Amino acid sequence: MIDRRTLLASAAGLAALFGFRWLRGEPVRAAETKAAERFEIEKTDAEWRAQLTPQQYRILRQQGTEPPFTSPLLKEHRKGIFACAGCDLPLYSSETKFESGTGWPSFWKPLDNAVGETRDTTFGMARTEIHCRRCGGHLGHVFDDGPKPTGLRYCMDGLALVFHPASSTT
Repeated sequence: MIDRRTLLASAAGLAALFGFRWLRGEPVRAAETKAAERFEIEKTDAEWRAQLTPQQYRILRQQGTEPPFTSPLLKEHRKGIFACAGCDLPLYSSETKFESGTGWPSFWKPLDNAVGETRDTTFGMARTEIHCRRCGGHLGHVFDDGPKPTGLRYCMDGLALVFHPASSTT
């Protein structure tokens, strides 16, 4: 069984081997894309580019990632909801957020009917990509090294999310 430290060291090695693609701004392409899948919200490429920042577009629409430890959402500890930056669909409750030490916001469970999964074989490894079930935006990946009760770690790109704090009246 691989522990988290070995996994992180391997990931860092692969990142170096592949030239830190996220730092150069090159999109990471999923081997099996969502292109054939239909979503409730569908926009043209030009519409997505007009709505999103260049970094959000690269992540949500081109399966890119942000550099680790750069997301302001890593330090977001208020109660509230993390939603899709592309369509504002609620995705994760702050109640399921945890400190994974990986450099990206992590959750042990999405909200019901919030995300979809796609097999991703980039970098020569099989992973499960997580996308918004309403607009298809790439959010990150899920791994089986998370905390109880699910044992899952939904490792999300902070730029793919927006945070809505809970109302102080609730």
